[in-house]
Amino acid sequence: MLVNVVSKKFDIPDYHTLEVALKNNAYSSIPKLFTMKPEEVTQEVVNSGLRGKGGGGAACGPKWQLMPKDDPRPAYLIVNGDESEPGTFKDRQIFQYDPHLLIEGIICSCYAINAHDAYIYIRGEYKFFSDRVENAIQEALEAGIIGDKVMGHDYRVNITVHRGAGAYICGEKSALIESLEGKRGHPRLKPHGKECEWFFDNPATVNNVETIATVPFIVENGYEAYTAYGTKTSPGTMLFAMSGPVKNPGVYELAFGNKMIDFLNEVGGGMKDGKKLKAIIPGGSSCPILTAEEVQEAVLDYESMWDIGSTLGTGGMIVIDEDTSMVDVAKNLIEFYHHESCGQCTPCREGCGWIDNILSKILAGDGSQKDLETILDVCSTMNGKTVCVFAPAVKDIIQSIVKKFPHEFVAHFKNQN
Repeated sequence: MLVNVVSKKFDIPDYHTLEVALKNNAYSSIPKLFTMKPEEVTQEVVNSGLRGKGGGGAACGPKWQLMPKDDPRPAYLIVNGDESEPGTFKDRQIFQYDPHLLIEGIICSCYAINAHDAYIYIRGEYKFFSDRVENAIQEALEAGIIGDKVMGHDYRVNITVHRGAGAYICGEKSALIESLEGKRGHPRLKPHGKECEWFFDNPATVNNVETIATVPFIVENGYEAYTAYGTKTSPGTMLFAMSGPVKNPGVYELAFGNKMIDFLNEVGGGMKDGKKLKAIIPGGSSCPILTAEEVQEAVLDYESMWDIGSTLGTGGMIVIDEDTSMVDVAKNLIEFYHHESCGQCTPCREGCGWIDNILSKILAGDGSQKDLETILDVCSTMNGKTVCVFAPAVKDIIQSIVKKFPHEFVAHFKNQN
């Protein structure tokens, strides 16, 4: 069940150091890269069906094709390593165990989009991981792997690490760019048509860490090697994180298309201490929750998850057992989102606080059926009426918990009328 496109070198001791990495074939895609034209690299990624692994699942290659051609302005690659979604901890595996794979992917991606400068935006709390990436970049620079001449080729690539200040909203790509430009991390209004991102009014592409780390495999082995994994519509692999009361929590690389219950039982080792499964939040805390019955049918690919009424997200599975109160789960999550709303949009700013207050009232025993109706009404007000998808995502998780576990909320009502 396990595969190793991105995670192949994770278990090699000290692989984060350049000395060990080079002994184990690091940067092996670069010689082939420079025999190809940039548009050929992009087409290879298009053909691979590589999709963004930061939550949205948008196709990577077509995003690169949005970069303007023959534009005199400099182009930029921005790598999103904010990873602030609760339940998600897979990009940090790359930072910790194979930062040189990320650098290799940045070289390949910069070449494809004609960029010479890349920024890695790392969440503020990731001090250890940020330092490890910084050290790897410095090693690569001193060895001539990056810099004015990438491994002796006439192409410049420089990489800068930028640490955020701990704002969850900066995982949203336009808020990330605003932060990178030195401004408050507020999401931008989206353009009417498809276009690239803009960094100081220069064309830019934003991709997730794992997405970029997958590119060297495609460049070196060809798109067919990548599409050999996964499904027709969700080709390839993903780092899936599993947390909660399971015997073997952790991060594992799987091909898309495996059944969720098989992943839980065969890789995760099943539930701890004989507990029964109650629910799973499948892809980070903002994805609609799945009941134990739905988990039996769930398949780990984008389309299958949409069909079952949830999303694959970041692949960060939060496992919940029979003894966990779903009211407590909802309250824990809404406290986080209430705190992390950037406050730019009224439905999000007020809606998160409103739901938080109502759940406090319910837990205190003062709630009623009308409060549940109000929560669902607020959720509908938050959906599709804001600048970014923060509020709709909050709606997804809270609404799904209330609708699928209403009896647990009712049990807290003193007056059940």
